[in-house]
Amino acid sequence: MEISGILSAIVIGIVIGVLGRLVVPGRQRIGILWTIVVGIVAAFVGSAIASAFGVADTEGVDWVEWLFQIALAALGVTALDRVKLRR
Repeated sequence: MEISGILSAIVIGIVIGVLGRLVVPGRQRIGILWTIVVGIVAAFVGSAIASAFGVADTEGVDWVEWLFQIALAALGVTALDRVKLRR
């Protein structure tokens, strides 16, 4: 992977992670770095799921792919928040 691919993955991860945090109600007790990590993982896994369903490459904006990614980021943020809450 080239440096531009890594930088774009980080930027997309930030966007997906922040949107995932906005979807989850209440205050989350995880830091911005964990939000970025969750967003990057959610972006990659969400793209894979969208590809499996055949909706990853559509004309225009890939709304379904974004929904998968944001939903996974919200789940990841919630899971990390609950793990942090137990400690």
